[in-house]
Amino acid sequence: MVAFKVPGMTCGGCATSVRRALGAVAGVEDVQIDLDSKDVRVSGTPSADALRTALDKAGFEAEGLPAA
Repeated sequence: MVAFKVPGMTCGGCATSVRRALGAVAGVEDVQIDLDSKDVRVSGTPSADALRTALDKAGFEAEGLPAA
């Protein structure tokens, strides 16, 4: 599991966009989001680079995502 923050999530629509973007990454099995704390937990075997790229394309940045 990889855990990080996405501070740009401000509403349910943002959380849906983040969930959809991360869910499309190869190796992702599940995406859990806590909108209040901006916490995201991704389970599976995705690469950090792939997660970061998916978030960038969706217009969001991650804080605390491990370097690849």
